[in-house]
Amino acid sequence: MYLVDTSVWVDYLRGTATRQVAALRGLLAGDEIVGVAPIIVQEILQGADSDERFEKWRKCFSGLCCYAPADSLETHIAAARLYQSCRRSGRTPRSSNDCLIAQIAIEHGLILLEDDRDFAAIASVGNELRLFSAR
Repeated sequence: MYLVDTSVWVDYLRGTATRQVAALRGLLAGDEIVGVAPIIVQEILQGADSDERFEKWRKCFSGLCCYAPADSLETHIAAARLYQSCRRSGRTPRSSNDCLIAQIAIEHGLILLEDDRDFAAIASVGNELRLFSAR
């Protein structure tokens, strides 16, 4: 089961050819369970430059599995701990949302497909985050 980060979905929706997009296409064409988290959908939709694009993109996610935080407060606290661990190691994530996405992946035992250097920093602090290797 896979959680696909905003960074990959944006390239996918724009038609940008990357290794991660190729991996996503392969996952979508196969029998794998591919999902999103609510924060990922929010990040994507807030980037829509028109109502038409907003609706088109929204419909892209309607058939996917949605992985919500297991316990909203505890999930956010754990995400804050990930952020602190990264900061203490000298690799502060650019977006705290990435820590939330990572924590959701950890809670659900998902492999994260991403194209964002923040996740390598998060994975390096000794937690259970599993990254898809498309590089």
